[in-house]
Amino acid sequence: MSTQLPTLDPSVFDPPPEAVEFYVDSLKLLQEHGFQFLLSGTYALSCYTGIARPTKDLDIFCKPSDAPKILSFFKNQGYEITIEDERWIGKVWKGPYFFDVIYNISTASIPITDDWFKEVYEVEVYGTQVRITPPTEFILSKLFLQDRYRYDGADVAHVILKKHDEIDWKRLLDQMELYWEVLLIHILNFRFIYPTERECIPRWLFDELMERLQAQAQMPAAEMRICRGRLFSPRDYITDIVEWGFADVVGKGIEEKHERKT
Repeated sequence: MSTQLPTLDPSVFDPPPEAVEFYVDSLKLLQEHGFQFLLSGTYALSCYTGIARPTKDLDIFCKPSDAPKILSFFKNQGYEITIEDERWIGKVWKGPYFFDVIYNISTASIPITDDWFKEVYEVEVYGTQVRITPPTEFILSKLFLQDRYRYDGADVAHVILKKHDEIDWKRLLDQMELYWEVLLIHILNFRFIYPTERECIPRWLFDELMERLQAQAQMPAAEMRICRGRLFSPRDYITDIVEWGFADVVGKGIEEKHERKT
């Protein structure tokens, strides 16, 4: 079953006028050649909440096995291709404009899989009918974005508020099994922000996470001193690793920034 959403007016995203043709052509090529992909980011957020923010790129999500196919295709069409990080992202460029090809949640190593495509949400944008990231997976893609320059917790809270009945909470918990505390952080954040809307979060999920927290409190500290802060921000917890002696769980380069190319 497919959920058809209202057509998006691209002008509300304030794209650079010179980039619109690139976005139009890119989405059309992706769709016409049958690539399995999801449009995410600000466009998906707007579909679910009505919130629109200026953006200068497109976030295209696909499975890891499909990313080289998409990138190779656009390279053969004459576009410039860069691999920003083999572990999760490539880019397709036309002059100064680009779209991201994302196939993994960068820090947590949660790949885009067939499960991301089970629920179908469709919208027309830039003249092309495309699928957007379903609410469950949209939240999953945002949970770890918490650093000095970018925090997406508000996006998570807004989508929970507006789409809680459409979120597959069991699947979200399964995907966050190793990182359940991060999910709990966002749930507590939601409860604080919207004290009258706490029932948007299933009670069984809240109880399960609190039970885990209680059980964890009975455990002794681990022998290995680790810092998981770089799951949130590769740059903000470098001191912990290089100076304070904590083990790193991310495996990212110390100087890694992932800043936009200009």
